[in-house]
Amino acid sequence: MSASGRAFEHGKEDIDGLCTELVVAALKQTNLDYRIKLRNWDYGYNRALRKENHGIFCTTYTEERAPLFKWVGPLTDNLWTVFAPPGSDFEMDGLSDAKGMVFGGYRNDVKSEYLIKKGYEVSALDSDDLNPKRLELGQIDLWLADRLGGPYVASQQNVEGLVPVFSFNDTQLFLALNLETSDEVVAELQSGLAAIRESGMFEAIETKYGL
Repeated sequence: MSASGRAFEHGKEDIDGLCTELVVAALKQTNLDYRIKLRNWDYGYNRALRKENHGIFCTTYTEERAPLFKWVGPLTDNLWTVFAPPGSDFEMDGLSDAKGMVFGGYRNDVKSEYLIKKGYEVSALDSDDLNPKRLELGQIDLWLADRLGGPYVASQQNVEGLVPVFSFNDTQLFLALNLETSDEVVAELQSGLAAIRESGMFEAIETKYGL
């Protein structure tokens, strides 16, 4: 499954974007049958946890999540970025400058979980899609999102001009597969990913998305 609003996805009838194109290209190097569906993050994440031969992308790899899935990747790098509303002059030198402010987030997202663990207030939804509009309307103070993906998600809600005020925590994104998925399937997918790297297709897709 692809997660709504993640890594430059498009409309429900046309699921593409950086991670989707990379995963599909890798799948085409295999003999595996597949279906890709667009789900909100919380639903898709929990379904991938529960159901054999299901997965979700792009998923941040962390030590806490490592034993929960089997992993294929990395697909791309990700830099977490705090966004302020359009026109904001708010400045941050560190995350501690946002103490006492309300972040927009979404359930089962590693960024939201990180903030909560550090003692920050997070107003979490089932999906990230509405957070740019909430930020614009003043319903939240800040939004923690992907550096490149955040502005795309915002543009889908007709929100422009969000101000990136602080970036941190460079991470890697993967395809996360249910633990009951066979090791042979995982190996075949990893080989497919290696094949598109070797052929230059991986780099061509990255270039298409400005990476």
